[in-house]
Amino acid sequence: MADILGSITNARSLLEKIASKIPGFGGYLEKETRRSADKLLRDTIVSRYGDQLSRISALQAQLVQSGGIEYVDDLQGAATRLQRFIDTVKTAAYGYAGFFDAVKVKEDELAKLYAFDNALLDNAAKVTGLVDAVEAAMSGDGLPASIKALTAAVAECNAAFERRKEVLLS
Repeated sequence: MADILGSITNARSLLEKIASKIPGFGGYLEKETRRSADKLLRDTIVSRYGDQLSRISALQAQLVQSGGIEYVDDLQGAATRLQRFIDTVKTAAYGYAGFFDAVKVKEDELAKLYAFDNALLDNAAKVTGLVDAVEAAMSGDGLPASIKALTAAVAECNAAFERRKEVLLS
């Protein structure tokens, strides 16, 4: 998380660094830096989860071809929840206030938001592992359980994003 904000901060031009010393202008630049970091972070989250959504669609097609059509609807539940999460992240307003420009966020709250964001990135690896498990189970046992675990993890993504909003509004 800090790497995203740090890479954008380090990329400031000399002119921006000088201008940040002008009273009032530094806060504006900091806001713009956070806005850029927020956009980069969300683009990364959307990309990682979008890759898994594509994989789920391919697995559904494989299930149909291999005669596992009874599991397609269950897997569609995970896909629908994942698409909802992706759309929520993608369409939330950009801003230094953690996706909500109208809300002012203090530094300690901002740290909490970055922790949520980092958890969302970490959870992408978990979702990837669960999609791997569904794929592996297609040729063996445990497909219903692996689909159920994937669906629960994706539901947690949506719940985590909702809890993130609570930090902003508290």
